[in-house]
Amino acid sequence: MEQYLFKEDSNNQELQVYDTTKLYGESGNFRVMQFANAAIQGAMDLNDPKRILFEYPRAIIHLMECNTPSFGDVFMIGHGIGSIAGHYVDKRFKIAELNDKVVELSKQHFGYNHDNVIIGDGRQILEHEESDAYDYIIIDAFNEKGTPLHLISKDFFQVTKEKLHPYGSIIMNLMGKGNNDRLMNAIHTTLNEEYDFVQSFQLPSESATDVKNIIIIGSSSPIVYQAQHMAGFIRIELGQGHIIRDSKHR
Repeated sequence: MEQYLFKEDSNNQELQVYDTTKLYGESGNFRVMQFANAAIQGAMDLNDPKRILFEYPRAIIHLMECNTPSFGDVFMIGHGIGSIAGHYVDKRFKIAELNDKVVELSKQHFGYNHDNVIIGDGRQILEHEESDAYDYIIIDAFNEKGTPLHLISKDFFQVTKEKLHPYGSIIMNLMGKGNNDRLMNAIHTTLNEEYDFVQSFQLPSESATDVKNIIIIGSSSPIVYQAQHMAGFIRIELGQGHIIRDSKHR
């Protein structure tokens, strides 16, 4: 049974917040932010608000803490309910989010209490940041077609490398079919044009054609992780793909 707290079209985007007693087969007391086509953007366990429900933010947090334990500065594109930034009280996050209503709802219904979100296009905001400013750049942004093209192009990855410390990393949360996905192969290959070390991880699924969360991390330093702390994500080897370049109509 779903109890709606908010439901409207905002900036041409369907947006809902509701409470439910069932989430992905688990019984409990949950609050969900959802976009169009049943795309859940974030969820909170109302009985344990500090618990991070989804696997992908837990895996990203592990990669961050494992590769640069003393990290301090993070730039993030895509806010949702603020699970990753809200997890830290002693780190400096700057977050870019296109939809101001998403930020408002994260504060009103999910307890997000930081004042570090800028409304606007994440790439444009990042382009105006200082060079060598960040330990991590995290991409967790989706529209109805998936991750926007201008956030997965060679030109964009050049920008991210300029804004990261020499030892910094870019971490991307994507949706795809793993090594059977032409776009995932292209993103991996394009990222490898700018970063010496690239690794990819996915959640296991019953079918190779299932769409699932895929995490890709790029760095100028060797990437380390502990498999038991990757929240179920397993390493995969993506194939060679084409180089993604900016659209002339961006």
